[in-house]
Amino acid sequence: MKKLFLIALLACFISISGTSQTKITVKSNEQMNPFLTAYDTPFNVPPFDKIKNEHFIPAIKYGINEEKAEIEAITLNPQAPTFENTIAMLDGSGKMLGEVSMTFNNLQGVNTSEELQNLAKEASPLFSAHRDDILLNEKLFARIKTVYEQQEKLTLTAEQQMLLEKTYKRFVRNGANLNAEQKDKLRKLNEELSMLSLTFDENLLAETNAYRLIIEDKKQLRGLPEGVIQASAEAAKEAGLDGKWLFTVHKPSMIPFLQYADDRSLREKIFKAYINRCDNNNKNDNKEIASKEASLRFERAMLLGYKSHADYILEENMAKNPESVYKFLDKVMEPALKMAKKEVTELQAMIDAEGGKFKLEAWDWWYYAEKLKMQKYDLDEEALRPYFKMENVLSGMFGVANKLFGLQFKELSWMPIYQEDVKVYEVVEADGSHVGILYMDFYPRASKGGGAWMTNFREQSKKNGENIPPVILMATNFTKPTADKPALLNYEEVSTLYHEFGHALHGLFSDCTYETISGTAVSRDFVELPSQIMENWAGEPEVMKTYAFHYQTGEVIPQNLMDKMKNSKHFNQGFTTVEYLSASYLDMDWHILKTAELQNAISFENASMQRIGLIPEIVVRYRTPYFSHIFAGGYSAGYYAYIWAEILDADAFEAFTQKGIFDPATALSFRKNILEKGGTEDPMKLYIQFRGQEPDINALLKRRGLITE
Repeated sequence: MKKLFLIALLACFISISGTSQTKITVKSNEQMNPFLTAYDTPFNVPPFDKIKNEHFIPAIKYGINEEKAEIEAITLNPQAPTFENTIAMLDGSGKMLGEVSMTFNNLQGVNTSEELQNLAKEASPLFSAHRDDILLNEKLFARIKTVYEQQEKLTLTAEQQMLLEKTYKRFVRNGANLNAEQKDKLRKLNEELSMLSLTFDENLLAETNAYRLIIEDKKQLRGLPEGVIQASAEAAKEAGLDGKWLFTVHKPSMIPFLQYADDRSLREKIFKAYINRCDNNNKNDNKEIASKEASLRFERAMLLGYKSHADYILEENMAKNPESVYKFLDKVMEPALKMAKKEVTELQAMIDAEGGKFKLEAWDWWYYAEKLKMQKYDLDEEALRPYFKMENVLSGMFGVANKLFGLQFKELSWMPIYQEDVKVYEVVEADGSHVGILYMDFYPRASKGGGAWMTNFREQSKKNGENIPPVILMATNFTKPTADKPALLNYEEVSTLYHEFGHALHGLFSDCTYETISGTAVSRDFVELPSQIMENWAGEPEVMKTYAFHYQTGEVIPQNLMDKMKNSKHFNQGFTTVEYLSASYLDMDWHILKTAELQNAISFENASMQRIGLIPEIVVRYRTPYFSHIFAGGYSAGYYAYIWAEILDADAFEAFTQKGIFDPATALSFRKNILEKGGTEDPMKLYIQFRGQEPDINALLKRRGLITE
């Protein structure tokens, strides 16, 4: 996913990254603050080897003051407002602050600590107040409004027109037209929301790291593949538990356990630990925080003139309104739920045939689905893992980018990094010209958030005609290497890697002048198109033969295994789709609230799931207390975006399959019309320019096997 930490603060920042043009030299605790002097690093990347936690707050405060001076220069300009002296200058302000905040927030996500978390609590109100100082600046808005009202008389490029439109709307949508009393209330709401979001994320990380399933009796490991057993033994050893086996609720540890462990009671134990995170009435509980966030978001939406938070958010998305989202979700949910119920019948029949005297429960699904897949398709997911060595998968993925776009990836082992596992690559065009820098952070650790995401240390933009190239970060939580085995991925992890790489390409290929609308700065339900379309290449036989080599023998993945994967592509799609859609409904339900009254989070969630008819054998993918996408990330009233974008990606990939998955003309069109454009034009217009038509939802339903061809 596309994820920015403290997104509630940064998503609406006027400009948040780039190369500072005016820096001074200061000292902090007798150490030179690297943020306050020109970076002496290759490609102007953050000097991770010099950055210390003590540098952040002084640099943030300095950056805020610097941007305040830049804003004041705009507002005090005696010349009449123009696009260049107001809109463009605003877009170019705050470069140094963006540099600091990007680094600060990204490190919270990938390499946090108690000290960094405390600094975040100190920084959060500073960011919130500064953001509001800009967006509620009456003199600044007056100049923006003057330019906006004169736009028909101006000669603007399409990109300039879009920047003007989005700048004006951003100020209006963030309270520029409110009176003084209302603005004061908005400031308080924004500050409280930013702190709640921060606390939600910290609680989830702490709760996830806290759980440990320690196994002492090897008999309880029956059914688990040897590689999983070995990894758990090494995890135990690292935790000082020699001779035992350790499992956690981090997915690389938990999912194989749910798939293969014969011990049903232990499957139940780890599954319940996972779904009850932050719902244990302890210091990490998130129920009240989530309810409070939903309440405050409603208050803010009302203050700004919207019926609900969802109406506020969706105005800027392709969906436009909650009604469109619900209509879309219902259209997919009906056939998906029907298929999921058939899957329940099949799984229960398998339990009964084995003599099981119990009803299928949610913690049984993964286990019996894996057995059923083996029975129906002779496909064991673990049989695939030896062919998906991390380094080979990475090489194959880079090869896809090379064949599609001519890109080359040069590993830079000498670059400054924030953690020893991190890899850094220079990305260059076929002619050797520089595109950008790509950081890749693959494996889980206690200091790192869960899931996978792409973000930036610097966004692409142009200044005085000179391109400022992007610095991108891809973060994942994949199965780690063991003492005698390299990192061997499952196919879901392979797909995830391609997914985040798609986001990275979107950021790397950006060819925009203005940072505010460059790269992945597009609507939430469009940003997933570049990521999800890349997943298609991962499973193409032509591509798999370039990376799927057995890590011991070097044998290319056999054709019969690829055939089994193809034959089973629709397997378990009822479960997968319903589990996802249930979270999308839950997100929407939280954000169409028409009251600020605090909800009982669990009662609310149960009512939401009952309304859509969620069957008891499936638990919503993200329960409220750990739904970080919407309560600690940027996906509130937007989690539906993944499957919305899947309509686009299913339809778009047909353009490749019709002419060949590496057709140069189709790849060039996708690059020029989608990847390079950022948010400079309407998303549907961009899509039609590439595809020649609007997308068809049937492409999605067919792909998932929810309707017949």
